[in-house]
Amino acid sequence: MSDLLVAFEEYISVTKALDALTISSYLGDLRQLEEAVQKPLTKLDTTDVLKFLSTFENKRTLNRKLSSINTFFHFCHLQNFTHEKIRIPMAKVPKNLPKYLSPEEIMEGISLIDRSSTIGLRDYALILFLYASGCRISEALNAQRSDILEGWLKIRFAKGEKERVVPLAPIAIEAVEAYLQAQDMSSSYLWLNYRAEQLSRISAYKIVKKYLGVSPHVLRHSFASSLIIGGADLRVVQELLGHSSLETTQIYTHIQKQNLQDTMIHYHPLS
Repeated sequence: MSDLLVAFEEYISVTKALDALTISSYLGDLRQLEEAVQKPLTKLDTTDVLKFLSTFENKRTLNRKLSSINTFFHFCHLQNFTHEKIRIPMAKVPKNLPKYLSPEEIMEGISLIDRSSTIGLRDYALILFLYASGCRISEALNAQRSDILEGWLKIRFAKGEKERVVPLAPIAIEAVEAYLQAQDMSSSYLWLNYRAEQLSRISAYKIVKKYLGVSPHVLRHSFASSLIIGGADLRVVQELLGHSSLETTQIYTHIQKQNLQDTMIHYHPLS
């Protein structure tokens, strides 16, 4: 890796505090750009970048590449590595409404879990933990036993390294405690596989998919949706999810509007 990319990596990891997966994606995108245009990155202009971006038809992929490129050239401009400040506007992407499950669907799914084994207790507790906390799957898998204290979960490995604390529902705490009492493996991590190793993302995905038919991230959407439907303030939901911007949390406002409309239709005499 060039000295320039090493310096950029330090900037996005230390100054911007991005997570490891995002850092890896940014560096991969920039290497791909450099290979495509066959020029040093500091010698590129807007035309070179647009030519590279034109090869991507999917707008979400395009915007991900753009995020990497714009952040890089902002860094170069701050360090006076480039004279031209390149910043290309993001493509407009239609907002997809987040998929979520109702509490009844979640409870029905986990009722099928055989809790007579440690693995069954773990699977049951993991799904309840994800739904009760709204954690990202990476945050959940990095959780340690000491992170749960007096009904609260401390999320220390959050996106962008922003710590937050969220309350856990008693039913989720009880499920976690039952799982921990049943397993006799020694590890600081909360979620383990049968070899007493930290549970992987793939394994967690398979567990949730098996019983609910969705990815773990849908449980995060379900957590937020349940709160919004219950009347929670959007800023409180933002804090619980760990969103840095309220705009990110606003994808859930359609649920709030739909709930208001359903209530109106159900109860108003003129509906």
